[in-house]
Amino acid sequence: MVKEVKYSFIKKLDDVEIRLYNSLIIAKVDGYGDAGFNLLFNYISGNNTQKANLEMTSPVLSQNIEMTAPVLSEKDSIAFVIPEEYTIETTPNPNDERIKIQHLPERYVAALRFTGRWTSSNFTRKSKKLLEKLRKSNIRTKGDIFGMRYSGPLTPWFLRRNEVAIEVDFKQ
Repeated sequence: MVKEVKYSFIKKLDDVEIRLYNSLIIAKVDGYGDAGFNLLFNYISGNNTQKANLEMTSPVLSQNIEMTAPVLSEKDSIAFVIPEEYTIETTPNPNDERIKIQHLPERYVAALRFTGRWTSSNFTRKSKKLLEKLRKSNIRTKGDIFGMRYSGPLTPWFLRRNEVAIEVDFKQ
């Protein structure tokens, strides 16, 4: 079972949820499409180097990192969320320079869940629905819409959990 990123439920607007996510650390690849997923999977599977403790005298080893859902995708990038027990200081260094480790600050996110295959047409249609609901509710957005995919490739298409999401300027 894959761990999921924790969030606090804030408000429901019909089928749109407003959530508060704590700060996250992500491993991100820009500009490699589906190949980016493989780069990130290799990274969490051990293609990395543990950060060295200055007192260490033994060799620095690689480390397997547990998979965490969702996988984030935005425009031409894909990112894996690093499990919460890591900090920016303890997250292993990627051996592949195309992978960047980044910190995402705490943020409010509006998300619309859907099942089925992840396709461009589904993403476009659900994104329009999300933005329309936020506009009608007078909730301002920040940045670009991104995707969140929770299900593995072996999950039957009709059971797959997907979401379109965007950061929002939300005051409780």
